[in-house]
Amino acid sequence: MVYRVVQWSTGNVGRHALAGIAAHPELELAGVWTSTPAKVGRDAGELAGLGPLGVTATDDEAALLAALPDCVVYTAMADVRIMEAIDDLCRILRAGVDVVSSSPVFLQFPDGVVPPEMADPVREAARAGGASIFVNGIDPGFANDVLPLALTGISERIEQVRCMEILNYATYDQATVLFDIMGFGGPLDETPMLLQPGVLTMAWGSVVRQIAAGLGVELDELVEHHTRLPAPETFTVDAGTIEKGTAAALRFEVRGVRDGVPVVVLEHVTRLRDDLAPDWPQPAGAGCYRVEVTGEPHYTLDLRLLGTDGDHNTAGLKATAMRLVNAVPAVVQAPPGLLTALDLPLIPGRGLVR
Repeated sequence: MVYRVVQWSTGNVGRHALAGIAAHPELELAGVWTSTPAKVGRDAGELAGLGPLGVTATDDEAALLAALPDCVVYTAMADVRIMEAIDDLCRILRAGVDVVSSSPVFLQFPDGVVPPEMADPVREAARAGGASIFVNGIDPGFANDVLPLALTGISERIEQVRCMEILNYATYDQATVLFDIMGFGGPLDETPMLLQPGVLTMAWGSVVRQIAAGLGVELDELVEHHTRLPAPETFTVDAGTIEKGTAAALRFEVRGVRDGVPVVVLEHVTRLRDDLAPDWPQPAGAGCYRVEVTGEPHYTLDLRLLGTDGDHNTAGLKATAMRLVNAVPAVVQAPPGLLTALDLPLIPGRGLVR
């Protein structure tokens, strides 16, 4: 069976999703939505850096939904427009169209993470339209739901599950995320959006809650912790300039606590130069996602990232996109509602070269 898919946005993740849709034997690109006037009317393949695909981008949302595609791959940025993104998702779902999405990330597993009024409209829209939605990616996503839960399946006793992202973001060319949201290049005495109380929990608490639910563990609370280090001198990254003394390395945790002990932990170690914070955890290879299971026995699993262009950040964007693209058939076949990784079967890829 072939599923008709609309790609919603053509940015950092969206262009990789377009390439993935074009390569997937069970998917047909049925449309592309863009918010950028200069992209309207351009071939989707051109926007993705591919050859012509015969589908042009449009900003006509109503026309795309009226054609009743099987699924929308929604990769529009939501970090600075959360309620607008939720409204987008609700309109798509009410139109009877299934959704796989990289945002808003708390919808990966919202219960106990955000107030019901932030997730309930999405659930209601899915019920009204008889549609399903799955929010995922690489992190939050595959690296901290399927990967750790699979690893715990070979444990006798589990004391703690820790999921880590250890990456250098120097080649991540997204100034809004890097500077405005994460606070890199900003004064250390100013608190960026990401580190405002409760924001880390909104972004990654779903990860912690979902792992706990998968293990049948009831958490008492989620606790946030972070630390930042300054640039020793001025240097540049792909997104801009980092002045001496401004934030250049960030380490944070969201801890799921039971009986006063952190039992599920999400940790990020983010540098803009490899030589910063040498005493912090170091990646395997150029960058990695790491799962540590403490118990009987102890396990450490490193998922190393490297794109064919030699860049680990490209691989992360590709992984985010392909987690969504490859999930389309399973999501379309699933019952209506807000789905999590606990609801879906194993999702294999379809990229084997024959």
